[in-house]
Amino acid sequence: MIVDVDRRVCTNGPALPLILGLSLGCSLSLLMVSWTQGDMDDPCRDELAKGGLFLGRGDAQRGGRDRAGEEDLQPRIVPYHKDPNKPHKKVLRTRYIHTELGIRERLLAGVLTSRATLNTLAVAVNRTVAHHFHRTFFFTGLRSPKVPHGMTVIAHGDDRPVWLMYETVRHLHQHYGSEYDWFLLAQDDTYMQADRLSELVGHLSAGQDLYMGRAEEFIGGEEKARYCHGGYSYLLSRSLLARLQPHLDTCRNDILSVRPDEWLGRCIIDYLGLSCVEVHQGMTYRYFELGKNADPEREDSLSFKNAFTVHPVSDPNLMYRLHKRFSQIELEWTYQQIQDLQMQISNLSHLTPEGKAGVTWPIGINSPFKPKTRFEVINWDYFTEEHIYSCTDGSPKCEMRGADRADVSAILEVAVERLNEHYQPQLRFRKRRLLNGYRRFDPTRGMEYILDLALEAFTQKGHSQVIAKRVNLLRPLSAVEIIPMPYVTEATRVQVILPVTAQDQDYVGNFLDMYVTNTLDTHDNVLLTFLFIYDPFDAQRVSQADVFAGVKSMIGEVEKRYGDVKIPWISVKTEVPSQVKLMDIISKKHPVDTLFFLSSVWTEVSADFLNRCRMNAISNWQVFFPVHFQEYNPAVIYRDQQPSASSTFTSESLRDGHFDRHIFDEACFYNADYMSARTKMAADILENEELMESMDVYDIFVRYSGLHVFRAVEPALIQKYVRRACNPRFSEDIYHRCVLSNLESLGSRSHLAMALFEQEQANST
Repeated sequence: MIVDVDRRVCTNGPALPLILGLSLGCSLSLLMVSWTQGDMDDPCRDELAKGGLFLGRGDAQRGGRDRAGEEDLQPRIVPYHKDPNKPHKKVLRTRYIHTELGIRERLLAGVLTSRATLNTLAVAVNRTVAHHFHRTFFFTGLRSPKVPHGMTVIAHGDDRPVWLMYETVRHLHQHYGSEYDWFLLAQDDTYMQADRLSELVGHLSAGQDLYMGRAEEFIGGEEKARYCHGGYSYLLSRSLLARLQPHLDTCRNDILSVRPDEWLGRCIIDYLGLSCVEVHQGMTYRYFELGKNADPEREDSLSFKNAFTVHPVSDPNLMYRLHKRFSQIELEWTYQQIQDLQMQISNLSHLTPEGKAGVTWPIGINSPFKPKTRFEVINWDYFTEEHIYSCTDGSPKCEMRGADRADVSAILEVAVERLNEHYQPQLRFRKRRLLNGYRRFDPTRGMEYILDLALEAFTQKGHSQVIAKRVNLLRPLSAVEIIPMPYVTEATRVQVILPVTAQDQDYVGNFLDMYVTNTLDTHDNVLLTFLFIYDPFDAQRVSQADVFAGVKSMIGEVEKRYGDVKIPWISVKTEVPSQVKLMDIISKKHPVDTLFFLSSVWTEVSADFLNRCRMNAISNWQVFFPVHFQEYNPAVIYRDQQPSASSTFTSESLRDGHFDRHIFDEACFYNADYMSARTKMAADILENEELMESMDVYDIFVRYSGLHVFRAVEPALIQKYVRRACNPRFSEDIYHRCVLSNLESLGSRSHLAMALFEQEQANST
């Protein structure tokens, strides 16, 4: 990003606010400077001559303690010298860029608690604000017999308050002194506004010694120095913690105090010469003292609404009530900011090329998606309060239930509420019924609604009349959240499992060709295991005539061609080849950390998909069920034309087909996750022995695992057209999905229409 800074910002007047929420005075922090000749009366040049813009190494030493941290911000070039007399060693690079660049996290929170309050107040702190900090630790003297779940509790072995403070400060510096810029220390009877504290340290210079909180006088109050009251929490900078570390043992032996916050304040004052401050660099540490029997719902003062911390909090219930109150305050402020921004956009819209007409509704939200072709038009779904006319199973009409019913009820309530806010006190509305409802999901905006409402309107004099009113609503897309995921690697070995029946063996040759090309020739970390499924009749004749003899011969040819490759196979006899039965056999023959890819003979295995299989299947966290791309029937889509060449991973190959959402044959998951889900399923099997035949692996993970079941389209997983043999002995749901897959794989609507048109033309002649 290039920023053109006008020299006029370096006047002696107030700093100019920028649109990014920053203020520029005469102290600029630049990444790259290109100086040009200008007038010598330029105030920026005068500041440069005086050393006001940049601070050299010598100036930093003469600047005293207040400017000691600025030297750390000066850019330095560290040259790399190669000694010709020593053997060359490969430079070890770190895994993460922030480790190599020395980038530290901003704020760490430490909460001082006790054995008596660990399971009460400390739990309330953890549930209200701890998840807003990057890391939160709870320090106690003696560990409670039962540590609350989800909390990082560090016990120092001594419940004396001063000793607990000493050990806490020493622990923070020893283990996290080089990882964080700021450290927040608080008591468990303190309510903290985590977002405001994080915003505060974001505006403070991390290189300076700072001791910030509510300043209190020492007992006696004779000296001007102040310590920070522990009940309202306080901030310690990283540099201050580093300078304080050598004096902690001396402070522990020489300073006598009952209060741990007084002891720490005396130690900082005596050995570092710093006093607690409430205002620094124009930023104020705001706090609020809560009175006895105070009701957070009735607190309406500006000092309460602006507070970073509130103290004292006597019980967990009060902590939750404070959190609810401050959440309401933040929500009101957010709505007010949105209204202010919308007003500014509206006022400035006449300066844009489109003028006032170019302002979209709602103001500040992206304009509606404009399709370029008729195939990109987003359909509107029609609904009433009882039914919806676009069902997931393809039915023309189905009952509205679950999340859909809750969604419609919510928007109807909001629509009447907004109408009353707009027309009161002249009119008051009450909903009679929904006449028509339309909704569509716009990926650039969110969910849009059009409602035709029958309303009963009441005047101030009590007269009423039923009217029809059309309203438009939008549920906008909120901020995208990055979900933290466990670390995975693309070096994981994938165990491909290929079930084959007697009817499927004609397709094994193409599967092996693609497998050899994409995995064996590229030396990918992949193993293949065949699972031959015999019906009882073929199993009895296996010694005389093996139906899979041709497939086993092809496997032998591959093993002979690649001497170090072994492709094992397992033979199974069953009348109903249920996925669950087959996986039970496979699971027992592999280690628990095996990553399975359950494939089918029509699948074309590619390196791109195998990598996504490794990345999307996470042990004890997530399983991956890809939606493969199914090619259409070439006899329908090409007819008298020649079909294209073999499918490749291009946009052309993804044109004559569709993503088959009805089939769940392909899956990526870890053996340990499958075994855990099957263990939970065992009790239900005892009650219903046919359960294994009525479910597939997807159903098991959904019902019994508790893991994330990730279902997504996968363009690198392509299948040639085939008419699947639907087994009626499976459950009705599995059989129905198989039939739908066969029907939808014949061709697109346009292909089927052309085929019908040509057939009618031929019959008419």
